[in-house]
Order: sequence, then structure tokens, then C-alpha cells
Amino acid sequence: MTLVMGVLNVTPDSFSDGGRWASTDVAIKHGLELVAQGADVVDVGGESTRPGATRVAPADERSRVIPVITALAQNGVRVSVDTFNADTAEAAVAAGAEIINDVSGGLADPLMAGVAARSGRTYVAMHWRGHAQEMGARARYGDVVAEVRGELALRVVELERAGIKRSNLVLDPGLGFAKLAEHDWELLANLSAFDELNLPMMVGASRKRFVAAVLPAQASVLARDLPTAVISVLAAQAGAWAVRVHDVSATRTALNVLERVAAAVASGPAA
Repeated sequence: MTLVMGVLNVTPDSFSDGGRWASTDVAIKHGLELVAQGADVVDVGGESTRPGATRVAPADERSRVIPVITALAQNGVRVSVDTFNADTAEAAVAAGAEIINDVSGGLADPLMAGVAARSGRTYVAMHWRGHAQEMGARARYGDVVAEVRGELALRVVELERAGIKRSNLVLDPGLGFAKLAEHDWELLANLSAFDELNLPMMVGASRKRFVAAVLPAQASVLARDLPTAVISVLAAQAGAWAVRVHDVSATRTALNVLERVAAAVASGPAA
């Protein structure tokens, strides 16, 4: 069954929710709401990684996320930390995080792989070609599916060499990161091409810019939640380990429909 990972941005400059959950108390409350809506995991991040975003000092990142992670973990929530800083990942694990979600796949901080290996936690390695200020210029591909798959395969080799157990690795094709819209759609159309890596896959399309292509020109960012839920179903049908979304309710409902249909198919025709 595909997991639903709810996004919790404890940042003032998120592209999708504009700092609505930037204060600790409000963030904790929203994290619990995401679980009530059907999130299996809450992914807590303290630095925006949208194109052009300003970098945040790791100490400031930790001051944002660690109190939230601590409180959610104490409430029995399965928590992921969204960070590419090793010190933040280490502190998050100590606070109760079960998953390290690194959008850089270990490339941003040379100490990250060691922290992930020692922690024994699930480590999500995303395809990455540079920080927010740089990635737009690096969205150049001849064959985006083959190149992303190949670059992820190289990361797997390096991460295993650093001591991360293969059983703890999850990959993410990095939709929207150093990708143009056509690259994102092509990757979504070919998720099965990543099966040969023999590792779980997470898909994070939620509210990203390329999703706007299926909406009216003036549609709000929140209008992207419906097509995101459809993408979640497509990802689940392709065998995704998890989908990372802002609107948990929409995706949970969509996946519930998929599961009911699958159960009906498995049970055969009604008598």
C-alpha cells in the first residue's frame, strides 16, 4: 500500500502555504491534523527548496523543526525530517524522526550519508543537481528518464559505500528540481523505468509548477490539489512506496477509491 506523506513546512517562505505553519504551536497542531486526515507520515521541513529560495542557516532550521518533531513523535506520529543538513538530520533522529528525506541525495552535505548510516533510519535520496539558486540552469537533458535513473543509480552506489543499508534506501526522481515541466511529465509517464533500480520510490508532485498546465491560467496554487491527487493514484498504480502531498485528504480519498477497486478486482465477480 502506498503511504501518504503529509507536508509540514515550518517556514515563512513556502511556495505553497506562505508560512501558515511557521510558528511551533501552529505547526504541531497542523501536523496532528494531517494525521487525522489520513497521513501515514508527517514530513517536517524548515527550509524552503522552491526555485530561487534563500538558504537558511542550519541552526535556524533546527530551531524551527526540532520542537515540532519532538512534539509530534511524542504523540505517536511517524515523522520524517526534510533536510539536506547532516546536523539537522542527526538532531531530528534524536528527537524521534523515523525518516530522513534529503532532497540532495547526500550531495549537499558530505556528512549526511554517515549520519543516515549510523541512524539506521529510512533515507530518501532525491535526484538533485544543485541548490535552489542553481537548479534552473541545470535542467538540461537528452533523455531525462535515462539520465535521472542513471544519476540515482550512482547515488545508490555511493550511499551504500558510505554504510547505508540498501533496505533503508528510498529513491525520489525529484520532480520540479532541475526539471522543466516537460521533464516532469515524462518522468511521471515512465515511473516503471525506475523499477530496474529495485528500490522503493517516493513521488512528490504536490502543488508543483508543472501541475498548473492542466488548470485554467489564473488558477490558484491550491487548485493544484485535485490534479495532485490524480497523480498520487498514478504513482500508486506504478508501485510508489509513498506520495508526498500538501492536501492529505484529497490524496487519501483518491487512494481509498483505488484500493476499493483493487479489492473488488481481487475478489472476482459478485455472485
